[in-house]
Amino acid sequence: MIPRHKVTSVAIIGFAVIALICAFLYTAGVFGNNQVTAQQFVNFQQGENPHLGFRRAHAKGVCVRGDFIATGELAAHTRSTLFEAGSTPFIGRFSIGGGNPSAPDLESGVRSLALSFDAGSDQQWRTAMNTPPVMAVGTPEDFYAQLQTLMPDPETGQRNPERIAEFFANHPETENFRRWSAQYQPSGSFASEQYHSINAFYLINQQGEQQAVRWAAVPTVQIDENQYADTDQAANALALDVRDQLEDGTIVFDLVFTLASSDDDENNPTQPWPESRQQITAGQLVIRQLEQDAAICNNLNFDPLILPRGMQATNDPILRARSASYAESYRRRARETWLGKEQQQ
Repeated sequence: MIPRHKVTSVAIIGFAVIALICAFLYTAGVFGNNQVTAQQFVNFQQGENPHLGFRRAHAKGVCVRGDFIATGELAAHTRSTLFEAGSTPFIGRFSIGGGNPSAPDLESGVRSLALSFDAGSDQQWRTAMNTPPVMAVGTPEDFYAQLQTLMPDPETGQRNPERIAEFFANHPETENFRRWSAQYQPSGSFASEQYHSINAFYLINQQGEQQAVRWAAVPTVQIDENQYADTDQAANALALDVRDQLEDGTIVFDLVFTLASSDDDENNPTQPWPESRQQITAGQLVIRQLEQDAAICNNLNFDPLILPRGMQATNDPILRARSASYAESYRRRARETWLGKEQQQ
């Protein structure tokens, strides 16, 4: 049982994750609720004063470049050449949760790492990873119900802890997420967080056999404090830390794949897989430099269903709904950016 006094702190992180996922689901039209359109929901997500030209979720971030140095140890499980021993360049983006591009870095309950690999026409791979290892609930309908539960009361402006506690009590599948959220302590750096795929995917080998997997970017350093936390630059503390680290060297993560067994449900993102499952370090993500041109990342749609040959999506209903919302977010900011340039001419 999670202590009752921690319900609100758990809900804050949960709200950041669930608001994002519900956007995925509404935009894809999977709720089947004809009273609320995808357009209306995205309007709701961005609020009355949207930040034009920015992502509707994870609006604040820092763009980086690096190389994936594959060990070749995963190659037997997939046709993808990305995992053969060798090096593939990538563009990446660290970000914090929320739709405010000016939000204080250290106050966000969710951090993310998105990557885009391009090793040829059939070897493009994009992945969007987050600090939570699991989701709170596993169906579109329950996501919507949780979003409603976490919304502040319009009269008080505060969330209702009794209503939140009741929702959690009626949804025992949230226990794994709540347990993680209650103990999670953000580190002092993007470089020392562990980022999870959350959803599962299939690897397809040369014989056409499929293996369900999840993956995580596992940090190789531990940084508990941020030197900018108590300064007048605290609002950009995480971005400044990345800048400093890349001036002196590289930021490195191990890319670790966990292989499911027949006992694991690859379509249920609320359930963690046992630590006893086989793990394979596919290689290292070596971040080498900042990308100074913000448009490079802004023009990228980190659609998690852009997969290389040798990798496929599972039937996880959440995963299946994400692609459309990424496209909607991209269309909005692209249009806003284009209109802004037109007005400047």
